[in-house]
Amino acid sequence: MLLYVLSVFLSAFLVFQIQPMIARTVLRWFGGTPTVWSSVMLFFQVALTGGYAYAYWLIGRVHARKQGGLRLLVLVGSLALVVGLGLAWPSPVTPSVAWKPAGAEWPIARIVAILTVAVGLPYFALATNSPIMQAWSARAFPGRSPYWLYALSNVGSLLALVTYPVLIEPLFTLRQQGWAWSVGYLLFVALTGCASIRSRRQAAEAAPGTAASQAAPPVVVPSRLIQGLWMALSAVASVLLLAVTSHITQEVAVVPFLWILPLAIYLLTFVLAFSGEKRCHRPLFSSLLAVVSVACIYVTLHPGTSMLWQIACFAISLFVACMVAHGELYRLRPDPSYLTRFYVMVSVGGAIGGVFVNLVAPAVFSGYWELYIGWAFVWLLLAVLTFVRPTTELPRRWRSDHDVVVVGLAVAVVTVVLPGYAILVHSTDDVLRERNFYGVLRVGRDREHRLYTLVHGVTVHGTQFRDPAMRDTPTTYYWRGSGIGLVLVNHPRYGQGMRVGVLGLGIGTLAAYGRTGDVNRFYEINPLVLRLANGQGGYFSFLKDSAADVRVVLGDARISLERELAAGERQRFDVLALDTFSSDAIPAHLMTREAFAVYLEHLAPGGAIAANISNQSLDLTPVLWQVAREYGLKMASIRVPALAGQDASSPSEWIVLARDETLFATPAIREKADPLEGYTTKIRLWTDDYSNLFQVLK
Repeated sequence: MLLYVLSVFLSAFLVFQIQPMIARTVLRWFGGTPTVWSSVMLFFQVALTGGYAYAYWLIGRVHARKQGGLRLLVLVGSLALVVGLGLAWPSPVTPSVAWKPAGAEWPIARIVAILTVAVGLPYFALATNSPIMQAWSARAFPGRSPYWLYALSNVGSLLALVTYPVLIEPLFTLRQQGWAWSVGYLLFVALTGCASIRSRRQAAEAAPGTAASQAAPPVVVPSRLIQGLWMALSAVASVLLLAVTSHITQEVAVVPFLWILPLAIYLLTFVLAFSGEKRCHRPLFSSLLAVVSVACIYVTLHPGTSMLWQIACFAISLFVACMVAHGELYRLRPDPSYLTRFYVMVSVGGAIGGVFVNLVAPAVFSGYWELYIGWAFVWLLLAVLTFVRPTTELPRRWRSDHDVVVVGLAVAVVTVVLPGYAILVHSTDDVLRERNFYGVLRVGRDREHRLYTLVHGVTVHGTQFRDPAMRDTPTTYYWRGSGIGLVLVNHPRYGQGMRVGVLGLGIGTLAAYGRTGDVNRFYEINPLVLRLANGQGGYFSFLKDSAADVRVVLGDARISLERELAAGERQRFDVLALDTFSSDAIPAHLMTREAFAVYLEHLAPGGAIAANISNQSLDLTPVLWQVAREYGLKMASIRVPALAGQDASSPSEWIVLARDETLFATPAIREKADPLEGYTTKIRLWTDDYSNLFQVLK
């Protein structure tokens, strides 16, 4: 039994170590947005389904004597692949730069391709492990339920999830993490290989007909309805996991590592639910579900509610809903002889939920409506289950009343909450709301209808006056007294054919500084942002109205700049503005030593880099200070409050870096800039192989 326990625990631990590890590589190539993480999760959900399907075939269709041999074949093949990739890549699970996307192609397809090659076969071997070990355990120990091993596997997953950002990421580079994980995978192969050999021997030693001769109670064959409920319960839990993650990380607070909270809750509910039926008291959790439903409706109708209260509300709601779904799954668990089929259906449901959230919802919905649809379906499934398996935890005289309440609440949620939410969405001040892979973009206007504002989640991407006389006025972080405003208007080449590069388009506000003969080159990854900045809908016109020659390059900014260098196209920017860090989901790959090497190659002599680090959760000054020291750059901070009486300006902090002090000597800049004399930090220099957001949390 110890061999099965160690194998199950280690495989689950490795599964949830590889996910954030490989996600870090993918994030830096696709803009670093939270939706990339959702796409990575979708891949792993589908791969898990493939692993469970293989386990179902192996246990149910292959003779017991051959199962161990086939298992060994998969393990050896995956280990050979790990060794081969280790010889070709920085580490066996760290893809080489040759896999970077070449342009602005559909991100999900490219992400799937990278993950398939990098971790597809090892992850498949890991994904098959838990159901196979449970099936072999049930065969070796027929009097003991194997389902507790599933709870154990989720403990391993939860431990890996929590330790990665706290211990692994801060202490090791990506390359070191990849090699350490590979050593762990080698240990897993050894443990599981021994278990496979033992299973093969046990099957060979088993006396023919022994099992048939023993009297055993008849096995209940799961009906199609029950199997459908396995899938549906898993799907709704998956939908809620991904929907809550998207909602709180983009619509409530874009806080680093916040995505860990929903996933940890999801895994915890598996641990609790599969540890025993007593922990899933239906009357208790259906009552709690009613309470948290009301709480979620309240915070939806009151978007001004405290950020912490909103996060707490949705986190608790996810816990209760997943306890309901996973608790009912445990109630419906089949005899161990149908164990692998059970896990296949559960994984198929999870994959369906992932496909719905990642592929269907962005194409169909203009907001994160899947959150409320998932919520309603929890109630519907609970209502169905009260008839399939009536409540037994209450005294008989109370059971029928409880079931009537459950059904009544389910009907109320479906008929009131969803239509109500749809009405709420369309009754806001948003004049436009669109959604794509990168999230939901909204164009809003103030009550006096003087301004249009582009918002992505909770991050403002720009504001423009509607009055023709003021439409060319720079606003928000870019008003004339801001750091970037001072740098542009005081640069020696201002109005003399200045070349300006901008990472992050927004609504193109910086184009307002353009003069005849200037060149403004913007780099933007989101095509919807580009369409709006180009004037779609007539909301924004900074690009169209600019006197400069404005050009926009679509795709990840760093990859585009690297591609231009490779083609011999140095842009010779007089000013390069880095405006991708005002959100708290910063693309760390744009802050590394290697990234700044690219930026400096594109600078003209006397050029300057200005980074907008106006941020509520992160202090990026030490990161840039290390970069400045690495390249011998002069550095200053320009922090200014909002312009008094001007609601279209915002407080901002810009870090300016340059090779010489000419720009810093300008009186207007010298008056506002802090040269950071005596500043120091112990934070390590960020590289493509190492970055740690925990170190820069405010």
